[in-house]
Amino acid sequence: MLCLMTFVLVVSPGRTQSTVAQSIDPLAPPIAPVVKPATPQPEPASTACALKPSNGSVQARTQAMLKRRAQLLASGSFGLSRFRQASKMAAAQTGDQTTLEMAQADVGYVPREQIAFVDPTNYGDRFLNDINGNPANLEPLLVLHETVGSASSALNLFQAFHRRDDDQVSYHALVKRDGTIVYLVPPDKRAFGAGNSVFVGANGAEAVKTSRTFPGSVNNFAYHISLETPYDGSHNGYTHSGYTQTQYKSLAWLVAKTGVADERITTHKGVDRSRSRIDPRSFSDTTFFSLLRAQPRTAEIAIRCTNPSEAAVQPQ
Repeated sequence: MLCLMTFVLVVSPGRTQSTVAQSIDPLAPPIAPVVKPATPQPEPASTACALKPSNGSVQARTQAMLKRRAQLLASGSFGLSRFRQASKMAAAQTGDQTTLEMAQADVGYVPREQIAFVDPTNYGDRFLNDINGNPANLEPLLVLHETVGSASSALNLFQAFHRRDDDQVSYHALVKRDGTIVYLVPPDKRAFGAGNSVFVGANGAEAVKTSRTFPGSVNNFAYHISLETPYDGSHNGYTHSGYTQTQYKSLAWLVAKTGVADERITTHKGVDRSRSRIDPRSFSDTTFFSLLRAQPRTAEIAIRCTNPSEAAVQPQ
């Protein structure tokens, strides 16, 4: 099972309570990119978007959060299909036989995959509309981060219960130094990875405001991936020794499965409006994109959630 350390990631102070992790045995053999669909498992959350953020009082929102947390913790475990679909399933949805054949042929490098259940206070729903009722289901964005501390300290933080909004934090996935990918938050849910943020691209400035209290952010349409920082990077300096080649390979493998276009891949530094975030430090764009472009692009990681009215009529 995943080993948790008592050292706490410097991103946020936070409190540590009982761990609710559920992970795949790290000694188990790697999961192949094409897998036989497993028997459906109970899912702690619907894949449907929420219509609009609540305008209720802080007390009412807190009560709703605690109720939702209790329901999610009691509803069962995540299966790997909750985080990414098998290549065959993804290709079948698009009807793209070429994509399927490429995915099946991609057996040269397969990272180890694990699941670590993040406490439900540290992530939320994606919304179809923002706090003012404007459309908020924007084109998916991919944001790269680093942990600043060890992977285990980051997991310890994400698995801790956080009542205060200011303490809540998470990524969708984390890539360890040895290349292991740890799935944390389902891709169709909103991870709390970049609070005060905006993406400026071909469509202009993009951000979604989901709270009266906090500024707009990219979280509603972003998929957040963090790289575990090397041992010499636990400081506020601008550089460190960098990431392992295996991390870059696993990152490229994972990003390719999101289907996000190159021009919508950015960094925490690139979207941060406070100009205080500089991660991922010492990141090599050349290494990453050369590996990414050698990977078949699929849609195994479905970042978009669905309209609740559409989800209600989907075949089971």
